[in-house]
Amino acid sequence: MTTVIESELVRRAAAGDPAAVEALLVGVRPGLVRYCRARLGRVGGAYTTADDVAQEVCVAVLRALPRYREQGVPFAAFVYGIAAHKVADAQRSAVRDAAVTPTETPVERPDAAPGPEQQAVASDLARRLSALLDRLPDVQREIVLLRVAVGLSAEEVGDVVGMSAAAVRMAQSRALSRLRTLAGGSLDEVAA
Repeated sequence: MTTVIESELVRRAAAGDPAAVEALLVGVRPGLVRYCRARLGRVGGAYTTADDVAQEVCVAVLRALPRYREQGVPFAAFVYGIAAHKVADAQRSAVRDAAVTPTETPVERPDAAPGPEQQAVASDLARRLSALLDRLPDVQREIVLLRVAVGLSAEEVGDVVGMSAAAVRMAQSRALSRLRTLAGGSLDEVAA
């Protein structure tokens, strides 16, 4: 979405145009889902929590939209600011609720989801990637997630984190280099 089109769409959505609101949410939701999945990962082998948080972000954006005023930064900075807060809330909630494990009722039909081995391998890889990302400074981790997982441009990420596009590219390059060094060959291993 170009900045001029985005600005016009945001203006119309903030004014209450239902078609503009729908188009805006349809445009931002896929990136929000990727962002939340990258930040929260899988819980119990599924992205349910991350998808729920992405939906909460969409609702929060919808509620805040009438009060939104353009302040010289793209709308994405506003959206991902809300997303960062919602993700932090979900992480705090997960820590509080860690002691409570819900029981699931058995499924009475065949499950087309990946089997236990594939889930274990995927969960292990996700856990190792998350551990590596946690070793990066907060700003570098946020840049990698927004650039790689969400797919935002360097300019858009710069607006979100308050840096120039060139500084974002440099920080991303350093972060990826650090991740390669930290990972070594550990991500090439297959879980036993």
